[in-house]
Amino acid sequence: MDISNLLSEQRKILKHTPDTFRRYAYDTINWRNRMICILGPRGVGKTTLVLQYIKHSSVGGALYYSVDNVLAQGFTLVELADEWVKNNGRCLVVDEIHKYPLWSQELKYIYDSQPELKVIFTGSSVLDIFSGMADLSRRVALYEMQGLSFREYLALFHGRIIPMHSLDEILAHHYELPGIGHPLPLFRDYLRRGYYPFGMEVDFERKLNQSVLQTMENDIPVYANMNASTGQKLRRLLTVIANSVPFKPVLQKLAEEIGVSRNQIADYLLYMERAGMIAQLRDETGGVRSLGKVEKVYLDNPNLCIALSSGNPNIGNVRETFFFNQMRVGHDIVSSKKGDFCVEDLTFEIGGRNKGQKQVRDVENAYIVRDDMEFGALKNIPLWAFGLTY
Repeated sequence: MDISNLLSEQRKILKHTPDTFRRYAYDTINWRNRMICILGPRGVGKTTLVLQYIKHSSVGGALYYSVDNVLAQGFTLVELADEWVKNNGRCLVVDEIHKYPLWSQELKYIYDSQPELKVIFTGSSVLDIFSGMADLSRRVALYEMQGLSFREYLALFHGRIIPMHSLDEILAHHYELPGIGHPLPLFRDYLRRGYYPFGMEVDFERKLNQSVLQTMENDIPVYANMNASTGQKLRRLLTVIANSVPFKPVLQKLAEEIGVSRNQIADYLLYMERAGMIAQLRDETGGVRSLGKVEKVYLDNPNLCIALSSGNPNIGNVRETFFFNQMRVGHDIVSSKKGDFCVEDLTFEIGGRNKGQKQVRDVENAYIVRDDMEFGALKNIPLWAFGLTY
């Protein structure tokens, strides 16, 4: 097997890999692990992240391989890893691993048979990755990566470098945006196109809709062994969610609306959540990382809210989606009986500029999160500030 073509192509790719901006995940990953898996929906920057690691790490001897690269088709991952080790390779980076049949079994063999080789792999089809993880238990360090925060958007889209802020700093109004006098226009743009790095491209909406279509009509049906017509029903279910305010799912009603049995709806919602299309807010008995009682269903991020609502999204939906999306990185966020959300022991009520204190007046440690507000005071916090936490 000749890997010289792969190395030649890698040099070209690295030459054009941007290095002035790195995603938050770069500093959260323990790159010393022998096997690392980086998961996330399509388009959130996983490929750029691993290329930056190759470009700047001191590991040396790293080889990048995308599974759909025609230069290595006809060879197995095991053969590629063996050949790379024979050429003194120390790190193999495999992109889009879910496109490779029997990937988990081969990676397990590589891990056990090539102890001197580090393996990093990425996957966009979160469903397939979860189904294959049993083969790699205790071997792989798993990291899930989501789209840009508002802070990262300011850096990538506008060159404004803002430090990360803790939740405590935000609640104490210890945040600022140097060089940005009016954050709201930029925040509106972020809500429309700033969650995905490819939002900078002129055909962003078309690419986003293509990604959604691929996930709903291919990724999920293939994983769950569904037929093509079921994929279309999943897309209808996503449309129902997109056109609704945040709602507590009534399974029977949803089943009747899209033409499936009630028992199938809960599975469909879980598949969609794991695929990065929706987010389910659970109660305090389990938290966001459990499979506890679902209180509300949201789209995954505000860009999806706007793209899937024909340009006329419910503003309350967008606000809550943004808060939920940003806070789930690094925090356990659950539903609140008196407000919209609980983060740790704090209650948050989300609204517009004129949102009052009435609903949470008697709630200890409660805050009002207001949209259309440049800067806050007391227990009134601007919505955009919660996008500075990662």
